[in-house]
Amino acid sequence: QAKGENGLADHPTEERWGDLMRAALDGDAIAYRTLFELLAAALRRQVAGTLHRAGSGNLDLDDIVQEALLAVHLKRHSWDRTRPFMPWVRAVTRHKVIDAFRRRRTYIEIDELREVIPAEASKEQDRDDAQRLIGQLSARDQAIVQSISIEDRPPGQVAAELGMSEGALRVALHRALKKLAVLYRRDDR
Repeated sequence: QAKGENGLADHPTEERWGDLMRAALDGDAIAYRTLFELLAAALRRQVAGTLHRAGSGNLDLDDIVQEALLAVHLKRHSWDRTRPFMPWVRAVTRHKVIDAFRRRRTYIEIDELREVIPAEASKEQDRDDAQRLIGQLSARDQAIVQSISIEDRPPGQVAAELGMSEGALRVALHRALKKLAVLYRRDDR
């Protein structure tokens, strides 16, 4: 596929990602899973490039990507289906990068935050790596991550099955994703 001047694939891919999100919002779990597999790889490259350009290394890379994916997941219903999807994702991710720099009290020029989302990575390898890492979580955390993040089941249903409130489920999901980020960083060494 041709890439535009900003390094992003031109409209067919961006339109496809929007189509996947629309299908996901209409209940297509396969489209949602596919979208998040693409997003995970793309955001990892995007954030790594942003951190590199800012001279920050990859210290917070996994945390930022996990936070961006979680934000996209939790706020997916706020996306206006009539508008392009990827600018919305890039805005969510940009906010997560800025939050990370604020936490580290690192300041960079706003121009340094121009997003670049390159071609997708090996989906099968990413899926295998993710399943291996999820398998290292506690049984409860595995059930939460699998149900919410991978199967895209309704949080209310999962919370009821696990005997939790939806708020407690969100907190548990966030903590489980942070544990995954730690496991991933440890594994990536």
